[in-house]
Amino acid sequence: MTVFYWVMGVLIVGTFVPSALYFVLYGVTGEDACLRRARTLWGFTRVFSLLAFNILVWGHVAAGLWNIWFS
Repeated sequence: MTVFYWVMGVLIVGTFVPSALYFVLYGVTGEDACLRRARTLWGFTRVFSLLAFNILVWGHVAAGLWNIWFS
């Protein structure tokens, strides 16, 4: 699970930081391309975050059931 946490953390931070930077660039320049990129990267950040949370919860449920049934 440690590898999973690191991979998802890198994916989440790797999409959130550029999203925030593009949003700041949009605020400074008013360029529509920066806003599109910020929204797209923010969408990926949300998807990765929800995926990580979902796998985390259901992974623990599956592990708990495995321990109940086979231990």
